[in-house]
Amino acid sequence: MAFHSKKPTPEQRKQVEAMAAYGVPADEICKVVGMTGKTLRKHFRIELDNAEITANAAVAGFLFNNAKSGNVAAQIFWLKTRARWKEPAQSHEHSGAVGSYDLTKVSDADLKRLETILGAAVPRANTGGDTSQE
Repeated sequence: MAFHSKKPTPEQRKQVEAMAAYGVPADEICKVVGMTGKTLRKHFRIELDNAEITANAAVAGFLFNNAKSGNVAAQIFWLKTRARWKEPAQSHEHSGAVGSYDLTKVSDADLKRLETILGAAVPRANTGGDTSQE
């Protein structure tokens, strides 16, 4: 005896379309509506095909309205994705020496001066003893 499927109800159509719009996989939709994947695709092809498009359009509408009402994050996102705006390329330049320097070639006077500069810039750790130099 052949199986005669029932005609889908409007409630089932809404349910399938909503679940597909939310990204629920078809095999899980089948469990909820109680049918096989083949039957689901046969009776709900339009809902399955259009659900994602409809959901994306609704979200895009909210984003667009937020951007128009002054939401800066929405405006930036819209311009980067829809208007193809992008951040300008950043140029990073470094100054100063790169690498190591042989301090054996520095005079004693220059080392003393460097020690004074670094001593003022970097606080000494408290070792518990008298740290005064007076």
